[in-house]
Amino acid sequence: MPNIKSAIKRVKTTETRNSRNVAQRSAMRTAIKKVEEAAATNADNKEELFVAASKKIDSAVSKGLIHKNKAARNKSRLAAKVK
Repeated sequence: MPNIKSAIKRVKTTETRNSRNVAQRSAMRTAIKKVEEAAATNADNKEELFVAASKKIDSAVSKGLIHKNKAARNKSRLAAKVK
């Protein structure tokens, strides 16, 4: 545990941001898995799930959680599975 006040604050903010990042990345991965599941079973709502997953992916890029090329790759693969 750090002794300096600013270091203590950094630990607290790091933990907060880390938990937020983990939650958002997990939500993105869950949305991707839902689209893949719906595409595999040819569900009716696969387009809606694809739009939701695309929003999650774009949000992760804007927050710096994933690289923009990875986002483009994920969206491209999902679009191919949905079609």
